[in-house]
Parts: sequence; structure tokens; C-alpha cells
Amino acid sequence: MINVERLWSRIEELSGIGKTADNGVTRFSYTREEYEANELVKRYMQQAGLEVYYDAVGNLIGSKSGNKDLPTILLGSHIDTVPNGGKFDGSLGVLTAIEVMESLQDQQILLDHPVKVIAFKDEEGSRFGFGMIGSLAVAGNLNSKALERKDKDGFSIRDALIEYGYDPENIQVAQMTDVKMYLELHIEQGKVLENNEAPVGIVTGIAGPLWLKFKLTGEAEHAGATPMGQRKDPLVAASLIIAEIEKLANQYEDAVATVGTLSLTPGGVNVIPGSVEFTIDLRDISEQVRGRLEKEIRDFATTIVSERKIDLTIEELQRVAPVICSQQIQETIQQSISELDYPVVSLPSGAGHDAMQFKDAFPVGMIFVRSKDGISHNPKEFTAKEDVKAGAEVMLRTLIHLDKS
Repeated sequence: MINVERLWSRIEELSGIGKTADNGVTRFSYTREEYEANELVKRYMQQAGLEVYYDAVGNLIGSKSGNKDLPTILLGSHIDTVPNGGKFDGSLGVLTAIEVMESLQDQQILLDHPVKVIAFKDEEGSRFGFGMIGSLAVAGNLNSKALERKDKDGFSIRDALIEYGYDPENIQVAQMTDVKMYLELHIEQGKVLENNEAPVGIVTGIAGPLWLKFKLTGEAEHAGATPMGQRKDPLVAASLIIAEIEKLANQYEDAVATVGTLSLTPGGVNVIPGSVEFTIDLRDISEQVRGRLEKEIRDFATTIVSERKIDLTIEELQRVAPVICSQQIQETIQQSISELDYPVVSLPSGAGHDAMQFKDAFPVGMIFVRSKDGISHNPKEFTAKEDVKAGAEVMLRTLIHLDKS
């Protein structure tokens, strides 16, 4: 029922907007490239028989009517990218949702529930350093203060909304209520499916990121004139903590911990560092597990700096709650995968997605599609045509089953 040639050609056509010299894609939100891409996707939506409009923050929405007494099923993802990203991240989810709706139209299959396909605004946050603008608005959690965030040129999100004819004074009207559930298809951006020789997978939950900044302060002294036993070297203390972070995270099945930045001062070859800063990104689909891991890291760090007479401050930069995917949706995706005789693989998502914003609003579910070598956010990002077809077939069956549930 899926026309994979149509879907594949649209993936290729869309990737041409914002294409970079090495076949990547740079397409930030509220830019000329993204506007052109949205207008192209708008035409695809219309060809699928959807009524199309932009909401107050610029989400592109294609709507299919159904029984007005039933809640709406939402499908979607995003089409903005990171700098020099790939052609599948986000875009595959939007285009697959459109293909599913067009396949239903081709087969003259009518769903009972109304359906909306959404290309969410600015999931990546590449331009303003503030992501998921569109899904935050749909969830009713985008506040006016966020619109003051500015890009490197001093242009605010509010300015961008006005420039493209959206309505920053009425962002609350973008909120959607009376929603049955949200379903998103996305590339895995990892190697679990590839290692299991599975084209598609069932997402069990989305790990919420916790970002912490550690600052250790000791004494900057001459590297040659200060005996080893008299030093207060924060870099040595930091290295012990960083090594322990890896050990602690390995205790938990789904937890990951990453030290992504490290800086020290004064930075001389012959000077003992006076201070060291590093960041930690902690993730798990269980908030309780993430909390235990955080406490263990904090406790270990406190012990180390106490032993070495180093000062320590820990700053919380971001704390996002993990999301557990709906059990009903997971079971329905599994049913669809089994009907198509694909291997059944369940896995958590370590990356964030628009679906996270609906944690307290309505049930969410996600379908992952295999990524070659796990590469993403890179021009080498690739998902094979047969895997694209498998993902679309699973999504189509899942939507039909959910519509009857």
C-alpha cells in the first residue's frame, strides 16, 4: 500500500533545499530555506488530500477530517536541521506521515478519527539555541519570555515570527486539546537496530537530558617549584571524577553519561591549573535511575575534592523529564511489526524528540527506522530505501489499528 518510490523521491527533493557542498543539509527555522521547504511540504500535504495551514508559531499542519465527536490523532516530526546535517533526521518522519495519509487516500480507506500531520517548528534549536518551539506551543508550554531568545545576529524568535507573518501575541492558540495520541516516526540515530538486523523498532521511552557544570578550584602554582605532596591540583581531581562517571553509568542498563566540555585555567605548560570546569550530560528513560546516578556522581565528587582540599561548585544547566511511551501504542506497533514478519526490537531513545513535550498532555509513541552505522547529524546520515518502506508500512498499519482502538 505504501508508494515507496513517491516517498523516496520526496526525501531527495526536500534535501535539495539547504543542500551543502558535501551533500549535507543546513536548514534553520525561520529562514528562507526553511520557508521554501515548508511550501514544498505543503504541496505534498495537499496532494495527500489534507487541508493545510500554518499556526501562530509557524507549525505546518495538514488536517484530515473524521468523526467530529472523536479526538484527533497527531502524526509528525520536524524538517529543520543542525548545521550541515543529514537528509533523514526529522524530515523522514514528516514525509512518511504524509505518505501514510496519501496511501490511505489512494486505497480509499477512511479513518474514524480526525488526523493532523505536523511539521513542527525548530526542533533542533540550531539558530536560537532554544529548540522544540513548535511542539512546546502545541503542548501549551511555550511562554512569551522564550520568544526573546536571540540568534548570533541579535534577531529574536519574536522578530522571526513577525517577519514570516506569524502571531507572537497569540501563541497560546497553537495549543491542541482533544487529542487521542501522538505518533512519530524517526531514524534511530544509533546502532541497536542495525546490530539486531531489524529495519524498524519500538521506542520504549525518551531519555531526558540533565546537564550539570562542575567547577573545581585549587591553587595555580609553578609546575617545577611545587612538590607533588603540596599541590592542590583541580585537574587531577577532575580526572578522577570523570573516570568514575563512566564506571557509575555502566552500572545501569539504559543510562548514559557524557563529559562534553572541559576547560582549565590558566592553561600554561609549566603552571599547575588553578581551576577546571567540565560539563556532564546524564540521560536515562527513568527519572529515578537518572536521579540515583546523579547522586552517586555528586557524592563521589564531594569525597574527592574533600580529600584533596579542592573547592567544588555544581551548576544545573538543564533538567528535562524523561518520557515513557504509551504501552498501548508500543503494543500496537509490535502487532504491526509482527504482521509484516519483521524482527521485534524494543529500545529507548537517547536523543530528544518533539514527542517529549506531550508527556503531560496525551499518550505518545515512536517508531524507529534503522540508521546505517548509527550516523546522524552528519551528511553521511543514511537510511536504506527498503528500511524507509518498512517504517512506512509499520506506521500505516499502526495508525489503522489505533484508529479502531
